[in-house]
Amino acid sequence: MGIQKPAWLEAMCTEKFFAPCPIHESAKKNEKNICCLDCCISICPHCVMAHRFHRLVQIRRYVYHDVVRLEDLEKLIDCSNVQAYTINSAKVIFIKKRPQNRQFKGSGNYCTSCDRSLQEPFLHCSLGCKVDFVLKQYKDISPFLRRCTTLQLSPDFFIPQDMADDDTAHSTIVDSDEPWGSSMSDSSGSENMMMMMSTTTFPCTEFVRKKRSGLYVCGRTVVNSNYKNLSSDEDMATSMSRRKGIPHRSPLC
Repeated sequence: MGIQKPAWLEAMCTEKFFAPCPIHESAKKNEKNICCLDCCISICPHCVMAHRFHRLVQIRRYVYHDVVRLEDLEKLIDCSNVQAYTINSAKVIFIKKRPQNRQFKGSGNYCTSCDRSLQEPFLHCSLGCKVDFVLKQYKDISPFLRRCTTLQLSPDFFIPQDMADDDTAHSTIVDSDEPWGSSMSDSSGSENMMMMMSTTTFPCTEFVRKKRSGLYVCGRTVVNSNYKNLSSDEDMATSMSRRKGIPHRSPLC
């Protein structure tokens, strides 16, 4: 009697993927779209850290069926004669059978297990169909298996951050109920004045239009209870550039 399906292959063909993870049922992105080949179970992205040293394969979805990248499966088993499809520039193959009832068969290739029409020169429409065909014809699948000790997820696979990391990140933002001025009581008076002038928005009480040389220069005069008649930058620049009488020239040497 030959070797039957390995445990990881049986799990890949029987596990229910894209179902909510019971361990992380309250977390976001908790769909089980990963197959741990060492534990022979389906896991979600939140479970990856607990299985980070195991062989992991990402399960994708194509036309409501589970698929795996051909590049990943070829490290585990011979996938020749299995028809592949292209998704996001990557070739994938179906995992499970996709039966299709046909009353009449035309010319061309058909799947050896489910009679689905195929392109030349493929003979199987899914990995499950090829495994069943091999076991039926050769009674042994071991010659088609490949030794693979390490298999990790692709670098672009999204792994959510741990909930503790999220709490730490949010804890860095502190909301204080104390008045803004009381938090600055330990600073010197000059530093308080500079910071208040640079960060505090004063109410605008007057909008002045000054005519000079045919141009209108707009400035705002602001008033504060502690600091009166503070002008905006536009007024300061205007007052500094205003001419008063005859300009003074430096004496000629």
